[in-house]
Amino acid sequence: MNNIKIVKADTIQHLQDPKLLQLANTISGIVNKTKQGIAASVNTAIVEAYWNIGKHIVEFEQQGEVRAKYGTGLLKQLGKILRIQIGKGFGHSNLYAMRKFYVYYPNFQTVSGKLSWSHICELLKVDDELERNFYERECIAEHWSLRALRRQMDSGLFMRLALSKEKEGVLALAHEGVNPSDIQKPEDVVRDTYLVEFLGLPVKKRIKESELQQLLCKNMKTFLLELGKGFLFQEEQYGMTINNRHYHVDLLFYHRILRCHVLIDLKRGEVTHRDIGQMNLYLGYFANEIMIEGENPPIGIILSRYKDDLMVEYATYGMDTNLFVSKYELLLPNIEELRAMVRRIVE
Repeated sequence: MNNIKIVKADTIQHLQDPKLLQLANTISGIVNKTKQGIAASVNTAIVEAYWNIGKHIVEFEQQGEVRAKYGTGLLKQLGKILRIQIGKGFGHSNLYAMRKFYVYYPNFQTVSGKLSWSHICELLKVDDELERNFYERECIAEHWSLRALRRQMDSGLFMRLALSKEKEGVLALAHEGVNPSDIQKPEDVVRDTYLVEFLGLPVKKRIKESELQQLLCKNMKTFLLELGKGFLFQEEQYGMTINNRHYHVDLLFYHRILRCHVLIDLKRGEVTHRDIGQMNLYLGYFANEIMIEGENPPIGIILSRYKDDLMVEYATYGMDTNLFVSKYELLLPNIEELRAMVRRIVE
C-alpha cells in the first residue's frame, strides 16, 4: 500500500489547465537549459584541465636532466603517485592521452567547449593530421555522438571520400570537411559504394530485398550517416499508380540541400537493364506528378550487391543523368591500405 501513489481529482484538473501547463513547460525549459549549460561548462573545465596536465607533463619532460633520469618510465611513476594523491583516473594510459592531447592540440582554443573528452580520446587515435582534422570538423559540424564518430572512423570515411579527389581536394576535405556549399549537383551526394557493415550480414548469405529494406529501416540512423550530409528519410515502399498499375520504390528520401526527392531501389544481386528502366519510370513519375515549383528533379539510386559498369553504361545511354547505380559492401575496408592510397595522392 505504501508504494501506491494517490492522485487527487483537483490535481488532475490543475494538470489539464492550459495556462498552468504553459507555466510548467516554461519552468521545465529553464531547468533543462540550465542543466545543459552546467554540463557544457563541466565538460569544458574537464577538457581544459586535461590539456593543462598534458602541457605540464611535456614541459617537465623537456628538461634534459629529467629525460635522462626517468626516460620512458616517467608517466608510470607519475601515475602511481597521483593514484595515491587523487585516486583512479590518472593512471599511465590516461596521462599518456593527456600528454598526446597537448602535443596534437597546442592551441586549446581549437577544441575549447566543442568536443567531449571521450570524443577527443577517439580523435587522438588518428596519427595522420589531415585525417584527424577531417573527423574533428565533421564531428563538431554534424554533432556526431561518440558512437557515430567511431563508426565513421572505423569505416574509413575520410579515405573513402578522399580517394575520389585530387591533392587539392584532399587537402580541402581535411581542412574544411564536407562543406554544404560544395553540394550543388547529384554527383556531389551520390557515392559509387556504400558500406552497410552495420547490418551484420554474412557475406555469403543470400538475403531477400525485403529483408535488406527492413534491416536498413531498422538501422536508419546509421544508414543516414553513411548516405551523407543532407538526407532526410521520408517513407519505405512508397506507392505509385500509373495507368492503373501499381509500383513501389523501396526507400524514399528528401535532400534538404539539393531540394529534391531521392529514390532508392534495393537489389540483392546484380542490377539488370530492366531495373534501370524501372527506376527511370519512377523518376519520370516524380518529375511530373510529385515535384513542385522550386524543387529540383528527383535523383534515383539503384543500390545493388554487384555492378557491371559496361552494362550500366549502355543501359543508361541517353537517360536522365540523375539515375545512378551504386554498390553496397558488407565488410569494412582495409583502413591501412586506404590510408596509404590517400598518402600517395597527397605526396
